[in-house]
Amino acid sequence: MLKTYTASLLCVIAVLFVENAALAQTITADSLNHKQALYANITDNFYRTIGSQSMLYNGKDYEFYDPALKGNAYVFDNASFSPGTVVYDGVLYKNVNMLYDLFKDEVVIKLYSSALKITLLKERVSSFDMLDHHFVNIKADTTSTNSIRSGYYDQLYGGKIQVLARREKSIQTAQGFAGSLDSYFLSSLNYYLYKNGRYYSVSSEGSFLDVLKDKKKELQQFIKANKLKFKKYQREDAMAKVAAYYDQLTD
Repeated sequence: MLKTYTASLLCVIAVLFVENAALAQTITADSLNHKQALYANITDNFYRTIGSQSMLYNGKDYEFYDPALKGNAYVFDNASFSPGTVVYDGVLYKNVNMLYDLFKDEVVIKLYSSALKITLLKERVSSFDMLDHHFVNIKADTTSTNSIRSGYYDQLYGGKIQVLARREKSIQTAQGFAGSLDSYFLSSLNYYLYKNGRYYSVSSEGSFLDVLKDKKKELQQFIKANKLKFKKYQREDAMAKVAAYYDQLTD
């Protein structure tokens, strides 16, 4: 399949070269829109040519939720498709329009110039990037008693040690004012520190430093000197910086 895909891609590039060489001749050298027009033409021709034959578009159809559900299922409450990158079957794809569904723990992409929405096959996704966050697909070690559930994790820091965030949403039901039952999405968030082949659940500065106790004194000094806070909206930044400093100390 890879050889077939590569051959097809080479054909696409050849077609684009010929077509856009002709386009370049029709655009005056002093045109301010020359580069923009050329790029747009290349992009449009590429997607028209490769279309649904791309290895990326081989997942299952995705359907949006009942609009009666309050809130949404998506990461950072971002219900719009956003450009990102994904490593799928070992191939890096850029400028992919995607959503991350936290309820289903699935990555959804939208086919270029189409309303078609596809759920990527999780076993083929290594990682993806969107909204300035890097997500990794972790497969649980079923032989270990110290593992975490399989799924996508937000990698806040990735070095010798790793800081991971597990972002999830569930559907809850509560009685409304008129006696009706209302359903809504509820967010949950858990943090993990990966060190020496083990995952540790961490939720505070204390639990975080307990895992890194071999350098606890130095890390406390670093936290104080840099005025780092492990409160709600500053916790992730603090964890990432402390983990990076720990790696420096143990390098």
